[in-house]
Amino acid sequence: MLDTPHPTPAAPTLDQGALATALSGRHFIGGRYVPARSGKSFAVVNPATGIEVARAAEGDAADVDAAVADAARAQKEWARVPARKRGALVHQCAALLKEHQEELARLIALETGKALRTESRVEAGVVADVLEFFGGLGSELKGESVPFAPNVLSVTLREPLGVVGAIIPWNVPMLLMALKIAPALVAGNTVVVKSAEEAPLAVLRICELMNRVLPPGCFNMLSGFGPECGAPLVAHPLVRKVTFTGSVETGKIVAKAAAEKLVPVTLELGGKSPMIVFADCDFAKTVSGALTSMRFTRQGQSCTAASRIYVERPIFDAFVAEMEKAVNAMVMGDPLDEATDIGTIISEGQFEKVQGFIEEGKRTPGAVAHECSAMPTDPALKKGLFLRPVIFTGLDGSSRLVREEIFGPVTVIQPFDDAEAVLAEANDSEYGLAASLWTNNLKVGLDLAHRLEAGLVQINQNLVVQANLSYGGVKSSGLGKEASLEAMLEHFTHKKTIMVNMG
Repeated sequence: MLDTPHPTPAAPTLDQGALATALSGRHFIGGRYVPARSGKSFAVVNPATGIEVARAAEGDAADVDAAVADAARAQKEWARVPARKRGALVHQCAALLKEHQEELARLIALETGKALRTESRVEAGVVADVLEFFGGLGSELKGESVPFAPNVLSVTLREPLGVVGAIIPWNVPMLLMALKIAPALVAGNTVVVKSAEEAPLAVLRICELMNRVLPPGCFNMLSGFGPECGAPLVAHPLVRKVTFTGSVETGKIVAKAAAEKLVPVTLELGGKSPMIVFADCDFAKTVSGALTSMRFTRQGQSCTAASRIYVERPIFDAFVAEMEKAVNAMVMGDPLDEATDIGTIISEGQFEKVQGFIEEGKRTPGAVAHECSAMPTDPALKKGLFLRPVIFTGLDGSSRLVREEIFGPVTVIQPFDDAEAVLAEANDSEYGLAASLWTNNLKVGLDLAHRLEAGLVQINQNLVVQANLSYGGVKSSGLGKEASLEAMLEHFTHKKTIMVNMG
């Protein structure tokens, strides 16, 4: 447990700027803060102001070696801790994170530009919930008695894999980290996490807080860039499992590197989630669901964002008009302001990418760009990466805006006349992460739900990822599941068979 001096306050703090400064330039390895072995660091920028708020340690292979070595040493003892005791410690971590919930919410808003009230505070709360859920599953690491022969006792055991390398993205870094570390730790593994370079601070603080409860080396945190820090982590010979959330392109690189070592990998690689709206839906509930589904409050930076919406023709015009009205009512501004609904894009690179898609859509003959909300007027935010949400109509299925993941506040709404035709359009995608159907005809809804090519299909709702709901896609959206007992058993343990001949 953490017993060495550390630069961050022990008690929760609401001074996110001071906390960001205190976290600067450090990894967390072996139960303590340490600088990068190279001495290098890189800027962490507040995307709402363009101002540097911290420096992050720039990790490389030497830092990876140190973190993995500590994790490997700790794993032997951690695996000997009874499973229910491991779960109780993870549950204790959840209680500590609840005490720091507002602190973490403000810190993640500072570094990612996500609105405090509508996004960051929600994420900070869900993190503790995930740890609580998995903390209660220690007793579920069960084996089986297998019939073999009358004189042979044959049983199976669930055993940890060893050191887990986890690479997380920037859009919901606290939640996606929790979905990886909680089941891994309860199952008896130790973890080395590589944070996203755009958002290293809140996850680093979580690592420190959890190390006040966990034995040193069980949970380690590195920051850095993919080729210099992420790649050595995936390739390290002592890393026996890799779990990654990010782009399809990087996911393929991760999978190839893991295959070279023949270690298991879990991949969550994004999506282009369809939302299908029938004329018999509860109209007001469906419009509200579309706003949530599209994650406009997060500037559309979500792999489950409903970035292609198909609406039955009789209600198409009314639906577009009501969506435009609802998004126009949203306030874009300072992420730390309680009045703000919509924050910023995460980085200049992502901003330019999304802008490129928007400009391409505007140039398309017949397309109409419904630009919504209003840019903030505060002079302090003039360099912020704010972008007006755009609802496109008039685009067909061949458009890149319909086919490619934009990861920005852009959705395309198209009319449809036939259920079979819209099903074919929805499935005509390389992605298969999530989908939703909105209809009061459950016979139609259930029929299409069975035939939609997606890992998560919801009817008349669109919840975000929650503990105990198996989450993961098909096709290019990835491999494996997260957020469930199944995820812990199948992806963070292996099954050993023991046979005893009693004859």
